[in-house]
Amino acid sequence: MRIIMLGAPGAGKGTQAKKIAERYNIPHISTGDIFRANIKNETELGKKAKSYMDQGMLVPDELTVSLVMDRFREPDAKNGYVLDGFPRTIPQAESLDTALRESGGQIDYAINVDVPDASIITRMSGRRACVNCGATYHLQYAAPKKEGVCDHCGDTLILRDDDKPETVEKRLSVYHDQTQPLIDYYAQKGVLKEVDGTQDLEDVFRQITAILGE
Repeated sequence: MRIIMLGAPGAGKGTQAKKIAERYNIPHISTGDIFRANIKNETELGKKAKSYMDQGMLVPDELTVSLVMDRFREPDAKNGYVLDGFPRTIPQAESLDTALRESGGQIDYAINVDVPDASIITRMSGRRACVNCGATYHLQYAAPKKEGVCDHCGDTLILRDDDKPETVEKRLSVYHDQTQPLIDYYAQKGVLKEVDGTQDLEDVFRQITAILGE
């Protein structure tokens, strides 16, 4: 079962990807983790990726796909995987499809966790993080016992720059320009499945398991 998770930043696709991985005993694969592991282990692909990153450049699609395909060949991915954060653009999706075809595989499901922009802005602007221990809270869903104070260490909670409404709006704009077309791409391939991401986390997961099967 080869699955791609789609959805805007803050839609909760990463959380659902982890739950899918646990339920179906397949690895949750994110490109960030792949880059970090290859750079840490000083693999040939990792060294190439680092050379681009050190210059502040984006890692080329071909190299990213090579790193992803290399990860797919590991034993834990023999029964499939759930891919989170890649592909982000149509050229990446096309490169991935080509590489999968050459190895005799294809994507089985592209699951889009659909959440309106307004809901995402509300969700993300409600997040708070501890400046000391890194614990995270949400003013609506998981509020600290005392406003502005971490339950764990008593230090100050802040709204991170990434979660400020104006920053979230910019991220959503980039997402709609670059990544939204993937929804049409996978719909045309007949593998797109939509779930309502505005519901409770467990209800969203129930929608997903209804698609994937128990």
